[in-house]
Amino acid sequence: MSQIIAIIGASPDRKRYANKAIRAWQKQGWTVIPVNPTYEEIEGLKTYPTLADIPGPVNVASLYVSPRVGITILDAIAAKGIKDVYVNPGAESDDLVKKAVSLGLQPIVACSILAIGEHPDAF
Repeated sequence: MSQIIAIIGASPDRKRYANKAIRAWQKQGWTVIPVNPTYEEIEGLKTYPTLADIPGPVNVASLYVSPRVGITILDAIAAKGIKDVYVNPGAESDDLVKKAVSLGLQPIVACSILAIGEHPDAF
């Protein structure tokens, strides 16, 4: 079974990091699930409006939303049983990280694309 990552705030705009992340994680062999309530499909992948709508488990989440939005999603991340959460540049805040830790999550404040050995410019 492959590892599954939810890209929260996924975008169909290929210039945005939230789209580049989809392609980077796919290149690394992960099953990628885009999460965005605005789109039905991104990069040919079924896109879910919320984490709760995703059937089955998810191993990792990657936030590409503002800290104000991200902090409201942390409870859903915890409820889904996801432990590792990438908090990408622009998504981070002290309050978000503190809440993540208080929920038992492992926030990783880093660019998830670089963290897996890829470079955003390649996408």
